Amino acid sequence: MTLTAHADLIPPQDAERAALLARVHDPESGGPCVAAVRGRTVVDLTEVEPTVSGLLERSDAVEIVRSHPGGRRWQLSDLLRATLAGERTEAHFLAPVDLQVLKAAGVTFVRSMLERVIEERADGDLRRAEAIRAKLGDLVAGRISQVRPGTPEAERVKEVLVQEGLWSQYLEVGIGPDPEIFTKAPVLSAVGTGAEIGVLARSTWNNPEPELVLAVTSAGVPVAATLGNDVNLRDFEGRSALLLTEAKDNNASCAIGPFLRLFDADFTLDDARNTEVSLQITGTDGYRLEGVNPVAEISRDLADLVGHACGRHHQYPDGFVLFTGTMFAPTEDRDVPGQGFTHKRGDVVRISSPALGSLVNTVNSAEDAPDWEFGIRALMNNLAARGLLGRHRTGEGEA
Repeated sequence: MTLTAHADLIPPQDAERAALLARVHDPESGGPCVAAVRGRTVVDLTEVEPTVSGLLERSDAVEIVRSHPGGRRWQLSDLLRATLAGERTEAHFLAPVDLQVLKAAGVTFVRSMLERVIEERADGDLRRAEAIRAKLGDLVAGRISQVRPGTPEAERVKEVLVQEGLWSQYLEVGIGPDPEIFTKAPVLSAVGTGAEIGVLARSTWNNPEPELVLAVTSAGVPVAATLGNDVNLRDFEGRSALLLTEAKDNNASCAIGPFLRLFDADFTLDDARNTEVSLQITGTDGYRLEGVNPVAEISRDLADLVGHACGRHHQYPDGFVLFTGTMFAPTEDRDVPGQGFTHKRGDVVRISSPALGSLVNTVNSAEDAPDWEFGIRALMNNLAARGLLGRHRTGEGEA
């Protein structure tokens, strides 16, 4: 199936009433545009705020996205066609974030927590994973599945597991007082829907990680949600937790989109808490895998994760986005029995939710995916050349 077959699935099911914020690469403007998706029309808001980061800082962001007259208009269908067909000489969607730091929380679901322990004990060797999974899973899961992280009960479970020789650094961040919060990728490196995602060519055990992603202001307030793929190399992280950066941060290894849905009366943080994130993988070999990531089963509340990421201990003047973790760690065999799942080039990965739409990407190697060339300096030079920097803008968050 080509990516263009997914075009009707990209917007949220209730897109007509959603406050949707996007970024569009417009060849006529020579760079990225901040844009509102309003039904079948996409409206350029760059003259109001030249960055998504800046717009989200405004208290009137929802009003602007819903009703500001803006500038240029595109047809949603034209942008989706170009985006999914890879027509990069035409206007197309980008990842809907720009200057925000790309952060992620790990080990926030029991199932993925156990898989991290299995990776560690298998030393990143997927051939050993199945036997360890069978031995470890029932015993550990039964002890921690209902434990709230950081509580005295969690500490007692830890003491028991240490005595039985089953403690792990992943259990520490899974049920201990402090979650795993890390920087997923550099600012502006995320790819959007329709783009290729990158897996290191030398990785032999890897998978997508479908996640709810929060957009958070510099004040630490979550103001929007979207979908993300925290592409992961299980063999690298399994060999050593110190390889986390190499496992997580590679060319095209961070996908976000399709749009930011701003929180309003129709979609709140509580709605995000109850989102079900679905995953579908379709291979060129006819392989198909599906799964669901119910955010409600997360072991730490979304607000707690945001509070651990920022506060008096750490500030983000341009805001940040936070991958909130996944429970999806595929264990089904793809080829050889007992060797589980790993990606193949050409896999189409669709991450979706009725309220957030679909993030659709094709798997390639990180080495062969398009190079990341448009960074912070390029963005600033581009906005300056378009006369969008240093301009006085009225209203909230004026520059």
